[in-house]
Amino acid sequence: MLFVGLLVVGVVVGFISGFFGIGGGTVVVPVMLALGYDIKSAVGISIMQMLFGAIFGSFINYKAGLLKIGRGVYLGLGGLFGASTSGYIISIAPEILLESILLATFIFSIIRLYLTPTNEAQTPNDSKFLLFLVGFFVGAIAISVGIGGAVFITPILVGFLGYDMKKAISMGVFFVMFASLSGFISMAYHGHVQYLEGAFLGVGALGGVYFGTKTTHKTDKKALKKWFLLLYVVMIALMLKKMLLN
Repeated sequence: MLFVGLLVVGVVVGFISGFFGIGGGTVVVPVMLALGYDIKSAVGISIMQMLFGAIFGSFINYKAGLLKIGRGVYLGLGGLFGASTSGYIISIAPEILLESILLATFIFSIIRLYLTPTNEAQTPNDSKFLLFLVGFFVGAIAISVGIGGAVFITPILVGFLGYDMKKAISMGVFFVMFASLSGFISMAYHGHVQYLEGAFLGVGALGGVYFGTKTTHKTDKKALKKWFLLLYVVMIALMLKKMLLN
């Protein structure tokens, strides 16, 4: 029954991941903790699930013409190198410190996203260095607390670098592919991955990612922005609750 439940959770998380272009760790980690896993194992399982969903989601976005691999590679490589430090960071840094850094970045980024006009044509800032730096920072900190980091990537790309919302979402998924691969290797090396549970979640996520990604492609940008803002309000509330309880 446990593994059937994990498949179902994987489908739900996959849909959320595909629709919002995020890794899904914000859902998976609390679920695994509720099932009795310790925080480090929960993070490892979450990252393995992300890897499945991000690879498949990136393929779908590429086929739809929303993912431009050229610039996405620099963002992804930043995430790859940043996430490679996650095994070390999680071993030495207090969780409350990592969460506080993410929360501050999160709040600032969504304010920028909210203030950015949805349909205003902008020329995106394609600086390779900036994309790499954003990827590195988010990959290092986010993976260390078990989330893919794409939930931060989208508001940063839209609010600060001027990217179109849907293209920013597709780049977020691509980022998660790089970051989760690096994070998975790092976590596995430090013995924090439960492979069977991660595989069941990952397989379930494949179906969810397909339908979530297709739904995003069909959704109006204004409606998509409203859904994102709702997601971010919930995320901030959950992070504050967790930090205060700790």
